[in-house]
Amino acid sequence: MLGRLQGEVMVFQPMLIREVSLGGALVETRFPLHLNSLHDLRLTLGTRSVVVKGRVVHSQIRDVDQDMVIYWTGIEFVEPSEHVSSAIAEYLDSVRMHRSGI
Repeated sequence: MLGRLQGEVMVFQPMLIREVSLGGALVETRFPLHLNSLHDLRLTLGTRSVVVKGRVVHSQIRDVDQDMVIYWTGIEFVEPSEHVSSAIAEYLDSVRMHRSGI
């Protein structure tokens, strides 16, 4: 084989979801995500779990500890399915009702 081939590997890593909306999410990770890269995100929304494709729109270092860096990254959902959009909407509604005491 002539030349070099390049590839990528997908590794499942935990992330903390700081904020979520119908259009995207702010996530916290211990690793950087490249701008404009696409990722499949598994979101646990109460008792439901959905997978949505997202594009990294911004990323910044949030905190630096002795041996750990924390990144906050903005993810824009890319063409979420109706199933995913309704699951997110229902989850957000339930959070709003819980916070308002209804």
